[in-house]
Amino acid sequence: MTYPVDISIRPDVEAFFDPATNTISYIVKEPGSDVCAIVDSVMDIDYAAGRITYDSADRLIARVQERGLELEWILETHVHADHLSAAPYIQQKLGGKIGIGSKITVVQETFGKIFNEGTEFQRDGSQFDALFEDGDTFAIGGMNAFAMHTPGHTPACMVYVIGDAAFVGDTLFMPDGGSARADFPGGDAGQLYDSIQKVLALPDETRLFMCHDYGPNGRDIQWETTVADEKAHNIHVGGGKTREEFVKFRTERDAQLAVPSLIIPSLQVNMRAGEVPRDKDGNPMMKVPVNGL
Repeated sequence: MTYPVDISIRPDVEAFFDPATNTISYIVKEPGSDVCAIVDSVMDIDYAAGRITYDSADRLIARVQERGLELEWILETHVHADHLSAAPYIQQKLGGKIGIGSKITVVQETFGKIFNEGTEFQRDGSQFDALFEDGDTFAIGGMNAFAMHTPGHTPACMVYVIGDAAFVGDTLFMPDGGSARADFPGGDAGQLYDSIQKVLALPDETRLFMCHDYGPNGRDIQWETTVADEKAHNIHVGGGKTREEFVKFRTERDAQLAVPSLIIPSLQVNMRAGEVPRDKDGNPMMKVPVNGL
């Protein structure tokens, strides 16, 4: 696959950090116009109380309105297991199309079974406005962008490359953070290594924007690095580490990791493009599968 890289375009990128989930959301604006996209939005949840709120999404909405921007895309890098998407809430307020990788159908099939969803739960990705295949291009105003399929963390992971900026989801962390786990249903450490190599084949000066950062060793939260930095310094794949070394390390490390605290509500909401599931009476309601994950 040859990707249509154009690093001569430098989009304006504004980041928003959510400390409750260590998620970074982005407003990505075309230079020279008021057209933008939002990447990986967050809907707030107090899981213990069963309460959903929208403070994080409202920050994004207020900023788009304050800057007088026109929202064309609400992009999801994957079906997140650690935070809930606010995509439909933002769409209701600002418009725009919700996009995700086409392999969302695989994720829907897998977790539709785990959560014992009925036939009314569509497993064809129809909850989203656009399903991207590897190499698909799309426009943000007059700025061209493309989707790069990067499975391994999940089957549906996509990196969105917009000019000289790439939004990598959970495919990579900052160099001192390494990489994401690959032990969720449908995950694969070997695939993740291959996907990371695709990202690292982008031009060295490409700016990489993370979906998460946890401040390893007490450092301040960071979310931007470059391909060159990751190739040289990433603690899991940098410096020429082999696929075999990575798979062994990732498999052993994943076996020691706890399940994300918000995985149960996150999967149910995010596989529906951010909509909260409802019971037969139309009330918002989620399920807790016992020994299912």
